[in-house]
Amino acid sequence: MQQLNDFLLLIDSFIGSAFWFPYALLGTGLFFTIYLKFPQIRYFGFALKVVKGKFDKSDDEGDTSHFQALATALSGTVGTGNIAGVALAIHIGGPAALFWMLMTAAVGMCTKFVEVTLSHKYREKTEDGTMAGGPMYFMKNKMNMKWLAAAFAVATVLSSFGTGSLPQVNSISNSLNATFGIDHMVTGGVLAFLLAIVIIGGIKRIAAVTEKLVPGM
Repeated sequence: MQQLNDFLLLIDSFIGSAFWFPYALLGTGLFFTIYLKFPQIRYFGFALKVVKGKFDKSDDEGDTSHFQALATALSGTVGTGNIAGVALAIHIGGPAALFWMLMTAAVGMCTKFVEVTLSHKYREKTEDGTMAGGPMYFMKNKMNMKWLAAAFAVATVLSSFGTGSLPQVNSISNSLNATFGIDHMVTGGVLAFLLAIVIIGGIKRIAAVTEKLVPGM
């Protein structure tokens, strides 16, 4: 684990911790916001209608409903980004960090809008009839950059350790240990078992679980 942590820190030193990264992050979102004429504001009402299921059709291609897709996307970010991430940002950067988090979120919504739209447009149907999509697919199918698609897929797997499962499990196990004295390994084992039950069921089971949990979160 220490070697994996050192490797992730090495990558972060060239990207996330680099001086140019905040400018690239905010600049990309600002560019799309201006170029697309503030879609995060203009389409906000329409987005609510989509999430409510107004445009759902039983014969639409896909494995989840619009709301389930939203819930699945939010399920991996609410705990890390909105709870642990905010606390860490304030601890490191002070209250002013909240301002920049809000600015990043405001323009980041547009970046996410572009990413999801392209991922949906250039997704593929697998042999078993399920849909597969993501930035790597429009990199491969539209940009004809298979090497970049492969690099993105690998980076996504690595980032899932740094910003996905590990921080959340760490936060939960530390809280239970400090409050009830439950051993970290026990918490980790129970969470791994529960997670396996959900993930083994595929995206449909994941979506079915997240649509019930995320609203409460």
